[in-house]
Amino acid sequence: MDLISIIIPYYKKKKYISKTIDSVISQSYRNIEIIIIYDNGSVNELEYIQKLKLKDSRIKLIINNRNIGAGQSRNKGIKISRGKYIALIDSDDLWKKNKLKRQLEVMKKNNYNASHTSYDVIDKNNKIIGQRTARTFKNTESILKSCDIGLSTVIIKKSVLKKNDNFAKIKTKEDFILWIKLLDRKIYIYGINDKLTKWRKLDKSLSSSVSQKLIDGFTVYKKYLRMNFIKSIYYLFLLSVNSIIKKII
Repeated sequence: MDLISIIIPYYKKKKYISKTIDSVISQSYRNIEIIIIYDNGSVNELEYIQKLKLKDSRIKLIINNRNIGAGQSRNKGIKISRGKYIALIDSDDLWKKNKLKRQLEVMKKNNYNASHTSYDVIDKNNKIIGQRTARTFKNTESILKSCDIGLSTVIIKKSVLKKNDNFAKIKTKEDFILWIKLLDRKIYIYGINDKLTKWRKLDKSLSSSVSQKLIDGFTVYKKYLRMNFIKSIYYLFLLSVNSIIKKII
């Protein structure tokens, strides 16, 4: 049974982190290591997280000296991980009990190096308020107009990650860069149409900040993809429109 390393960056999600950890340690797939990266920048909630660590011997706690952001914390966790596969989850999201088992079965059967799944969208009270359907990405162009990959649904075979395959130093689109890097190297990201994760939408979260998303979206196209100003604005417009459509549907 292959080891799966689960990376959880933590920053001010005290209300939800316990349930997130519960959903991970209760997975039917048992051969896992759980790496929590404490990124609060202060010790205010550290004692609480240390108590949660005692829930399961498979949990490792890494404490950042300063706040470095979710993306850089994930990079840190991936670097020290021992698993054949990397699974990602944010500290306020939830996994269904058979998430890892089901997803890994599909990946092995079809020889997938990377996959993501469909998921439910929940609010602060765990009420389902929407859903997203996973689709397969086989080239960079397929993702530029709409990044439809739920980060907390992703599993990647660690061996396909090269030194520069990491999360970018931006606040809300740090994963977008990694997906593009993988697709550039023809590592397909396959969609599995099983809703195995519950992604939490919080009004005050970074992922809900329209202005931050616009800034980071433009940074992706202009800085990382080296598009000119007009082309960057064009793709940012399409990305924004598709984001609005997803919220309506």
